[in-house]
Amino acid sequence: MIVATTIMGVAVVGLLTGLSGATRNAARLRDYDRVVQLARLRMNDLLLDERLPQNTPLSGEFDPALAGRLNAGWRARVSVAEASPTPAPGDFALDRIQLEIWWMAGADRRTFELDGYRRRTLRAEDIAQLVER
Repeated sequence: MIVATTIMGVAVVGLLTGLSGATRNAARLRDYDRVVQLARLRMNDLLLDERLPQNTPLSGEFDPALAGRLNAGWRARVSVAEASPTPAPGDFALDRIQLEIWWMAGADRRTFELDGYRRRTLRAEDIAQLVER
């Protein structure tokens, strides 16, 4: 009887340890999944907004209600990835959007980066910026 109780006790401790680890992993993956969805939404907004300034850092924080009570935010930068060597109004340029998402997991700050590209039609005021580059 004592041997059976000892074996059962070891099994229960192993089971509880496994459940504890699985719960921690599930919470970490839930936070990561939530932040990935927020990143996709932010990248879509940045790709659609053609009025964003070039080569200027942009940043913000996500609403905690939307982020599942996570302290999370983003930083972005828009730059020209490709343009004609002799740009003219009406030509196309390729913009690169670099987006970094951050969130706090306890005392640790976690991050990941996304890159996006969009085609843009050059306007007369864009030409001066490209020539300076």
